[in-house]
Amino acid sequence: MLAVFDKSVAQCPEDLKTSSPDDVYALKDGILAKYFGSLHENAMTINLGSPGFVGYSNDKQNPLIPRLIAVVDNIVCLFLGHLENLATLKQQYRMSKSDNEVNIIIEAYRTLRDRGPYPIEQVIRDLQGKFAFILYDLASKTSIFATDADGSVPFFWGADSDGHLVVSDDVEIVKKGCGKSFAPFPKGCFYTSSGGLRSYEHPGNALKPVPRVDSSGEVCGANFKVDSKAKKEPLGMPRVDSAADWSSNY
Repeated sequence: MLAVFDKSVAQCPEDLKTSSPDDVYALKDGILAKYFGSLHENAMTINLGSPGFVGYSNDKQNPLIPRLIAVVDNIVCLFLGHLENLATLKQQYRMSKSDNEVNIIIEAYRTLRDRGPYPIEQVIRDLQGKFAFILYDLASKTSIFATDADGSVPFFWGADSDGHLVVSDDVEIVKKGCGKSFAPFPKGCFYTSSGGLRSYEHPGNALKPVPRVDSSGEVCGANFKVDSKAKKEPLGMPRVDSAADWSSNY
């Protein structure tokens, strides 16, 4: 799975960017979408317009960590892996027996957005299993992605030379679009376009970047670790009927 977001809807952390003599692009001339299609049979891409695009294929997938995609009410979601408490979540969100993990993520997001009384970190923490997901709401131009607390499935993110954010389960695709400016997505964390990168395991603590160094000694993006000494304000999910500026909540 693949998502490329314009910096207007998903601001890339500066510490993820690495200076490089070579320019690499993810959105320009559809470069990364074409590359994704060349690697996977029956690959599909969904054009989000100026915010970017998402790509999906079930080609070469691990049967233990399947990929799923759904589009509901202008919400696009890609899901990788499985949830161990799927039955419990179906009851919680009053969903049918036929619904799967990707439907759960969309419904959980809609509940948070429209009427949810719980903080977003608690909702993601309630997801038990081995997973990563990417969600984009076209109506509000909101992006959310997360991975499980153990980082059990492959999930990477990076920045291209234009500052666009690239997220994928395929490290080679991320390298193609970002060069050296990439890293594994930090386990136990989630990202929102309004609030940036947060830890749902330690929601009260800030995250600090630690530069990544590859085998040749070159800096490649950064890993983000929980800073036990730095605190953050609580994070909430703004309602869709609010007239206030969402950015004021973070």
